[in-house]
Amino acid sequence: MDIVALKTFLEVNRTRHFGHAANNLYVSQSTVSARIKLLEDQIGMPLFVRQRNNIQLTDAGQRLIRYAENIVTNWTRARQEIGISDENHIPLVAGASSSLWDSILQEWILYLYQAYPMLSLNAEVHAPEVLLRRVLERSMDIAFVFDDPQSPDLECLELAHVPLLLVSTQREQTVEQAMSENYIFVDWGSSFVNAHARYFPDIPIPSMRVMLARLARDMLLKRGGSAYLTEPMASRYLESEQLYIVNDAPIIGRVVYGLYHNQNAQPNLLKHACQYFSTTANIFQFDETA
Repeated sequence: MDIVALKTFLEVNRTRHFGHAANNLYVSQSTVSARIKLLEDQIGMPLFVRQRNNIQLTDAGQRLIRYAENIVTNWTRARQEIGISDENHIPLVAGASSSLWDSILQEWILYLYQAYPMLSLNAEVHAPEVLLRRVLERSMDIAFVFDDPQSPDLECLELAHVPLLLVSTQREQTVEQAMSENYIFVDWGSSFVNAHARYFPDIPIPSMRVMLARLARDMLLKRGGSAYLTEPMASRYLESEQLYIVNDAPIIGRVVYGLYHNQNAQPNLLKHACQYFSTTANIFQFDETA
């Protein structure tokens, strides 16, 4: 089966648009259509329902998604590991949500390369359920998540306590004022959602709900408003007084976990990689927990 066709299938599913997929893959739209047609011929069933401005997966397409992701991921990893002829190179696949990469994991990457100069890192962004599946399937070495999955097949290490602060583009706002106009709800995981509902049962409907904290921060800076962000994401803008902490708002704490399979081939590397958080724990402390 053509790996390129599978990659194209996944990109069309992600964008739900043949033209956007073509742009992202740097090919023509006719090439994307031809690859999908080839894949459908090989499968023997249509994969997409094509309607104007509404491309949806068929039942066969839904069933193919997981297999396509695994095939593409394993092929990519095989090429990477086989291509590393120098035994001193160390392959590592790590995954997290976009918000975690933006908040606390960039410095972790620098720490890793200082400790392992010959590291060959593949850093991936996925939703929590995909991260969990990839680690269980052992196509990913380590994943960082906000919720402990309680799986007997996984080592789950509590790495950091991350405070989420309500910040606003307006100085000296009350919580009610901050949430009454242009409040952006950032989905920081199920525990945050539950705590948020307990703290703020009667707030107006947020102007926006997002899973990407970076998007929320950028929208605040462009159009004003408020949102819950981590201190590292907001610090630069707090210092320049583009953002302000809403002082009477509760601090909602989240715990970051590191997950890896208990039969992973590199347990010592993963344990060492997680030690970074114990050396920087003071950065991620909070006084109140949800």
